[in-house]
Parts: sequence; structure tokens; C-alpha cells
Amino acid sequence: MTDMTDTTTAGSTPGTLHHGTVLPEWIDNNGHMNLAYYLMAFDKALDDFTDAIGFTRAYRAEHQSGIFVVETHLTYGQELLEGEAFRVETRVLGIDGKKLHLFERMERASDGAQAATCEMMILHMDMQSRRSAPFPAPILAGLMELEQKAAERPLPPEVGRSIGIGQRRPR
Repeated sequence: MTDMTDTTTAGSTPGTLHHGTVLPEWIDNNGHMNLAYYLMAFDKALDDFTDAIGFTRAYRAEHQSGIFVVETHLTYGQELLEGEAFRVETRVLGIDGKKLHLFERMERASDGAQAATCEMMILHMDMQSRRSAPFPAPILAGLMELEQKAAERPLPPEVGRSIGIGQRRPR
């Protein structure tokens, strides 16, 4: 995977803030960041988020645990061009014993314009059985704290959206 991380800070917002820059190889035929690289950037932000909450590679290996993203929903706003810096904030919208609902917002660093959003449903996994399992207690506690902080802000309008043209026409 292409390295896109400049810095990551935890605790400054309800979640982790990931920073990156649009690389030349991410540009498509329209002259802006290709849709596949938005997902890659959101995935990298997720990695940084899990590291920041202590759910690191080492922790996962030691505890034979992991996470599987089981659903994503991306929306696109203002385009990002080659060389532009961006930020991704990760917010915890919901957490229970095994499931984690996250929302990531990508913005252009120069003006804060929303470039894209990614809503995810994630399962915590026991990697030996390859089945869902409860989050480890210290990780769960940290996620619950982040959920409470995120609840102090309104839900983003993109949360829970569905895709469609509108009313279905009879065929």
C-alpha cells in the first residue's frame, strides 16, 4: 500500500485525525482523485484509529483478535486534486459487545471542504475461530468513551443514507 500518512493525532477530536496528500498515481481520467483511493485513504485512517485506541498489530497478534469491515457506504463531495492535503476524522457512532459503527469524514486541508464520507459497520473477530467475538474490555471501554464524546455533536446528515433514484417506476 502506498504510504500516505503525514501525522496522526488522537484525543484532539472525538476520534483520530489522519492526514494525507493526494499522490500523482491516485489521479483518474477526470483529473481528480480516483474513487478507489478514497476507500484506501479511509482504510488507512481506520488503521491509524485502531492503533490510537491501543488495538495495534501487536495487540491483535497477542490476543488473536481482529476486525472485519462488513459494510461501507461512501459519499463524495468536493473533489481532491493531485498534491492536495486532506484530513480524515474518525468518529464512533455506536458500539456494543461485538459491533462497531464508525463514521469517517474526509476534508480538504486547505479550506475544510468535505471531500468524502465513509460509514462503516465493523465486527470484532476471534481470529482462531474466525467468528465474531466480544471486544476486549480495555478496548471496549475506550470505544465507549469515544462514542460518548461523539454523541455530544449532531449526527452527520450522511449517516444511514441509502442509494436510489427515488420512487420506483412500474416496469
